[in-house]
Amino acid sequence: MTADVTIVGGGPNGLLLACELRLAGVRPLLLERLHTRSAAPRANGLVGRVVQALELRGLYEPLTGRPGPAQPLPFYQFSGLPLDLRDLRDLRDLRDLPDNPLHALQVPQARIEQVLEERARELGVEIRRGHELTALRQDDDAVTLDIRAPQGAYRVRTRYLVGADGGHSTVRKQAGIAFPGTTDDSFASRAGHAVIPDALLDPATGELDLPEPGMRLRPYAHNRLPGGVFTFAMMQPGSGIHLVATFEWGRPPVDDSTPMAFDELRASARRVLGTDLPMSPPTTPGPHLLRRLTGTNSRQADTYRAGRVLLLGDAAHVHSAVGGPGLNLGMQDAINLGWKLAARIHGWAPPGLLDTYHGERAPVSRRVLMQTRAQMALMRPAADITAVRDLLAELLDDPRNRARIAALLSGTDIRYDMGHDTGHPLAGRWLPDLRTHITDGWKQIAERLRAARPVLVDLTGNAATAKAADAWADRVDVITARSADRSLPASAILVRPDGYLAWATDDTAGRSMRDHMHEALTTWFGAAT
Repeated sequence: MTADVTIVGGGPNGLLLACELRLAGVRPLLLERLHTRSAAPRANGLVGRVVQALELRGLYEPLTGRPGPAQPLPFYQFSGLPLDLRDLRDLRDLRDLPDNPLHALQVPQARIEQVLEERARELGVEIRRGHELTALRQDDDAVTLDIRAPQGAYRVRTRYLVGADGGHSTVRKQAGIAFPGTTDDSFASRAGHAVIPDALLDPATGELDLPEPGMRLRPYAHNRLPGGVFTFAMMQPGSGIHLVATFEWGRPPVDDSTPMAFDELRASARRVLGTDLPMSPPTTPGPHLLRRLTGTNSRQADTYRAGRVLLLGDAAHVHSAVGGPGLNLGMQDAINLGWKLAARIHGWAPPGLLDTYHGERAPVSRRVLMQTRAQMALMRPAADITAVRDLLAELLDDPRNRARIAALLSGTDIRYDMGHDTGHPLAGRWLPDLRTHITDGWKQIAERLRAARPVLVDLTGNAATAKAADAWADRVDVITARSADRSLPASAILVRPDGYLAWATDDTAGRSMRDHMHEALTTWFGAAT
């Protein structure tokens, strides 16, 4: 059989990419080696810009059960150091960082996959479970895939192949894409679901009170102690079950092939805390987490594209889970790639458009690898590290430094280079950051972005703006909006399907404005028709 795009991997990243392609009018084939969705506990939610990105696509309410908009977090942490994000509004500047870019959704990965699979099937995506890629070969015209399936082996010829098949990606290995980086095996982490006695928990704050050593530990925090790091959180409020995790450095190596017992988690907690924590395994139906890992990998693919093969999510980058950046990074990869790949399939993609996927997303991944490695290093139990943390805590007293760390954690500290940028401060910005500055017309803009359509927003009511974009009407929608009190320093903005501003101008009319608009439209959405 033949396909335009085949996606290998049916996790959140592959499913979201499949939805993006369908919105753009492409019918992808999605292959997943698991016969059913995994119920094993994995990620516990989403942190960062991806929350707003999913809201743009109308997925916020299905995931949360409540309408948007998503609200930023009042508090977070960096390597266990508290970040108070409540007083950042005064720093807002259209030419600088947004006031508080950190959003979060506490939704289990199993639920995220369920919602995305339901959306993909509604859109008409063909999903084949129990089908595993065994080999691939690409030529100038397509990629040939050998697939193993319950009904027997078969072959697919596809114009493009996307590997969303995780850190051990078969697609990446078969395509010969290098995966350089580092492995830190100096520590072991253990995590599991546990019941902690109510008598040890503050009912108002959820803090864990250990009176014998005189410690109060914060939930949802990396509590750094002389014996290592201890974390705990009730991921499902009211369940009575906490997710407990430890990090230990300098312990004898363990055999990761041996399953971990609950007593091993209890013993690790005792070493880290310096006292017994009378916790017990849950008695309610599972699945319940019980996992041990030695060290972590920080790696990034040399390229996200090799000919007709592209990489997505963990297939392109792996890193520590500290701070919860994984799905924020991978799902934004999908939203960036989807419309560009669809443009190539439809034949109107300008030269080099597909290569901007690596150009835009690889620097974001490098930032994540940097900050997750820094967070892990800062948690090591050593006197020199304690001195560095004390200095960093002083720096975080300054709200501008807290804003910069929040932007680093959310991925909002990188602006894409739009190539033809004439120096306008809004070019390359993220549209939801500007939401409060747009009054009349926001609903229409949001509807078009929910359909993954690019939008040219006219903020002047000048009919000539829409007429100047007539030649791109099959690809770009024109919406008339209004900026409250002219607080948005632009007369027109061009928004890509992923929510980023490809172009902005404060000109109101004339040949110069029209020429610059045509240049931007051609750069991102191909030649005029």
